Amino acid sequence: MLLNSKHSALLMIDLQTRLLPAISDNDKLLANNLWLAGLAHDLAIPTIISEHCADKIGTTTEEIIATAPQAKIVHKQTFSVFAADVLTPEVFNDANQIVISGIEAHICVLQTAIDLRNNGYEVLIANDCVGSRRSKDMELAIARLQAHGCEIISREMIAFEWLGTATHPQFKEIHKKYIR
Repeated sequence: MLLNSKHSALLMIDLQTRLLPAISDNDKLLANNLWLAGLAHDLAIPTIISEHCADKIGTTTEEIIATAPQAKIVHKQTFSVFAADVLTPEVFNDANQIVISGIEAHICVLQTAIDLRNNGYEVLIANDCVGSRRSKDMELAIARLQAHGCEIISREMIAFEWLGTATHPQFKEIHKKYIR
C-alpha cells in the first residue's frame, strides 16, 4: 500500500523527557521525530501524541510539542495506546492509515501497532523514528511488526507518498525544507 495524505494520521508514542535519554542513539531519534512532526504539521496531517504515565516519566519533550502544535495529546497507563481507549476515529480524523513513531519499539509501539492492525487499520512504522533502549529489542520488534502485517518505511518514503506528485502545491517547499 502507498500512503495517501487524505487517509493518514501520525501517532507519536511516548517521546517523553525521562524516557528519551535512555533510548539508544536518542539524539538522532529525536531529530528524526522532529523532522517527521514538522512534515506532518506542514502537510496538515492529523497528529496524535501519547504520553505514558506522564507523572512518572515526564511529558513529551518540548521540541516535539513546539514542532507539532496541532497535535492532540492523549494519556495512557496501558502499554498499547489503542488499549487505553483514547484512539477514536475522531482523534484520527477518520484516517485509516496510521504512521507510527516513538518509543519503545518493542513495548508500546509494538503493542499499539498490533492492536491497530487487529482493528482494521493500515499501520506503517517509521523505522528511522522508532527506538528502544537495546538494539536487539529494536530488531526483534521490527521483525515482529512485519510478521503482523505492519509496513516498515522511512521518513523520506512518508514525505514523497504524502506529497504523491511533483505537482503537489507544496512540493517545492517540502522538498527544500525536508529533502535537500
